[in-house]
Amino acid sequence: MVYKFTLLSDESDDFARIITIDSEAKFIDLHHAILDSVGYSKDQITSFFICSDNWEKEQEITLLEMDSGSEYDNLTMDQTALDEVLNDEEQKLLYVFDMLNDRAFYMVLSEIIARKDQTRPECILKKGEAPQQNIADEDVAAGQKFNIDENFYGDEDFDLDELDEEGFGDISIDDNDLFSEEPRF
Repeated sequence: MVYKFTLLSDESDDFARIITIDSEAKFIDLHHAILDSVGYSKDQITSFFICSDNWEKEQEITLLEMDSGSEYDNLTMDQTALDEVLNDEEQKLLYVFDMLNDRAFYMVLSEIIARKDQTRPECILKKGEAPQQNIADEDVAAGQKFNIDENFYGDEDFDLDELDEEGFGDISIDDNDLFSEEPRF
């Protein structure tokens, strides 16, 4: 059987990818097909999540073996075949490509094609540009500057002049007070 996956992004309205892959392939093969289709580097930690109909994360399939305290088994991409956990059309998945910022592609197993085999995964539709792989790269490239002012600390009444020149306010500690007691061993 062949699985056909549709990938969408909530960051780019015109982005879409459709990838076909043999149902007996491993998740690592799908992982590489996704990265190749969007032009991302392969040096980032990623995960697949099997999701409920409401996109709630359930079973995780990780790139690297990790000790997880979840109620689900620890599955890795290189050891888990697609057909071990995916059997129904319209099954929803998340492919988290930026773990630090929890950014992902929304995936749907849009079709199961019976009586067909496929030796290699294939991206059969590329539409639009993929979002940047890492947000930090976008911020640096755009030269984004953070606005640090009196509201930065969350207190509009905060007055920078209240701090002394080292930034610690009016605090005085006598070094002799710190060592006034003999240590007990």
